[in-house]
Amino acid sequence: MSDLEYIIRTPKIAAEKPPLLILLHGYGSNEQDLFSFAEELPDDLLIVSAQAPLSMGFGSYGWYSINFDDINGKFSDLKEAKESIDKIALFIDEIKEKYKTNPDKTFLLGFSQGAILSYSLSFFYPNKIQHVLALSGYINTELLPEKISSEIKTDYYCSHGAVDQVLPVEWARNSKPFLDTLSFKNVYSEYNVGHGVAPQNFYSFKTWITERL
Repeated sequence: MSDLEYIIRTPKIAAEKPPLLILLHGYGSNEQDLFSFAEELPDDLLIVSAQAPLSMGFGSYGWYSINFDDINGKFSDLKEAKESIDKIALFIDEIKEKYKTNPDKTFLLGFSQGAILSYSLSFFYPNKIQHVLALSGYINTELLPEKISSEIKTDYYCSHGAVDQVLPVEWARNSKPFLDTLSFKNVYSEYNVGHGVAPQNFYSFKTWITERL
């Protein structure tokens, strides 16, 4: 059992095997955050928003700790991050089984810390998900398997705020050349916002999802 709590929007159009969209929120947020735009997404999706396992108090949660000290500055707890990746992978299997979703149409959308883990999960668990949407995140090269499978068929929607003061846009810009080198299908775009999702960004990824249903 993954033991992750979640909230769900069932498809508005009944289908035997609905496509699945999993939402992974950012550090210090909760499962309600990304779920706020669930109603605006395609009617045939089963949408599940997961709550990260680490409680930070006051309704805030994280997928892994971000620590600060005088020597190293800001650094991520990679052990916790890998544990969360494994939990999310198990969670996806549990949701697929419980709700009998379409095994060939699983979307994973992550924001910030959730986006970092979405990238990593797609490399550690090849083809468990068909489509990754990484919003305001980046590929953490410390969270990769020793060898990335060349058999991965997943495609990637990557976007970032051009004036993001939390995760520098330069980190996100490395994602496209990284994915291109591996010959993985991807698109990358920037929007004139900080650490958030601009309306144009929302309509862009909504279209990207719709084209893949």
